[in-house]
Amino acid sequence: MSTQALLPSAKVRRPKLIVGFFFTLVVLHVLAVVAFLPYCFSWWGVASLLVGNFIFGSIGINLAYHRMLTHRAVEMPKWLERAFVLCGVCSLEGSPLWWVLNHRIHHQKSDEDGDPHSPREHFYWGHMQWIYTADPDRNRLSTYEKYVPDLLTDPFLRWLHRGQKWVLVYVLHALLIGAAGFGIGFLVADTPDEAVRIGVQVFVWGVVVRTVYVWHITWFVNSAAHRWGYRNYETKDGSRNNWWVALLTNGEGWHNNHHAAPRTCSQGHRWWEVDLTYTFVRALQIIRLARNVVPVKVASYRQITAGETGQGSDEGRAELAPGVSADKT
Repeated sequence: MSTQALLPSAKVRRPKLIVGFFFTLVVLHVLAVVAFLPYCFSWWGVASLLVGNFIFGSIGINLAYHRMLTHRAVEMPKWLERAFVLCGVCSLEGSPLWWVLNHRIHHQKSDEDGDPHSPREHFYWGHMQWIYTADPDRNRLSTYEKYVPDLLTDPFLRWLHRGQKWVLVYVLHALLIGAAGFGIGFLVADTPDEAVRIGVQVFVWGVVVRTVYVWHITWFVNSAAHRWGYRNYETKDGSRNNWWVALLTNGEGWHNNHHAAPRTCSQGHRWWEVDLTYTFVRALQIIRLARNVVPVKVASYRQITAGETGQGSDEGRAELAPGVSADKT
């Protein structure tokens, strides 16, 4: 028998499961399937899904969590910023501080060791497995102080983060939508049974299906848009511009553009790369509710229209947000 065989085998550290959130993921996915049963299905429910996606996904996640908080690509009055942040909270994707922390780390270490959700190893990890896998390093106060120092000074964001109050906000919004659904049902339905059915449909489509839908289209930016698509810029990561992800997310799928210039508010750099989230920002800018909108750099735009490849804007790549460096460490 060899000496090596007598040595104790090394213990393989298995990632720790975040049980609560994993259970929540499973339950909401199962309930989402219920929406396609005859009792719950309705075409107005499908239409409401698109409206809910724009309010809670495009405004809440794309604009508030991502472009406004993470990259400071646009500024808004504090009351409007907080209203939009609450829309993001109602997508059940974590507290704003946690979300921004992970996204800034992603930009700093994109598709390298330390990237929270790179699909480099396998697609499922980058899409959703990382969500319910514990990472003690990213929960340390020192990590928050390094990556979100600008947001830690905001008492509203700290309040949402402490004690998981963002979960309470999500639950309250779900109850309000459910109550509104049953109220509408009893106002318009001819029978109590039909009223209850309408209430169930509103809750299932307006809360459950919409939450699961926004989850997956957001996660496709992390997974699919780092695997499939074309590149306008030769960035150091695997980011891609993916048209169908852009379609589902109202603009977030032009991911290679975003990695080339993270602080640019518009993620569509070619004329046909439609970014409805940015269109909404421009509308707010016209009525003076949005200011300091970070533009696409002219030099980068000329490189694209000339069919050239480049590194994009040096300024856009140097900062994730004012005072937060994105340089490799």
